[in-house]
Amino acid sequence: QVQLAESGGGSVQAGGSLRLSCAASGITLGINGMGWYRQAPGKQRELVATFTIGGRTVYAGSVKGRFFISGDNAKKTVDLQMNSLNPEDTGVYYCHYGTGYRDYWGQGTQVTVSS
Repeated sequence: QVQLAESGGGSVQAGGSLRLSCAASGITLGINGMGWYRQAPGKQRELVATFTIGGRTVYAGSVKGRFFISGDNAKKTVDLQMNSLNPEDTGVYYCHYGTGYRDYWGQGTQVTVSS
């Protein structure tokens, strides 16, 4: 059974940084397919950054150059370093793992950026 445990998040002023971490259990292969999504109040969940199943790194345009995803295949962890945060980055951030057949989600962690 796949489980995703998130840590990090919190409140920060605009211009600040936060780091999110996700630890996966029940994954038999590497971290390809793991990444981060977010959902702002009143908006749909959107991709932030991910390792694709094919091993590429994909970022949302709004976070390119500010957010950086990293991972450890052995530990089955994926981190998201978020720099130069702005109020539009506020939302619940979800760790995601997709196999192409099924999607798994963490419980989410709140990120709040104040101006």
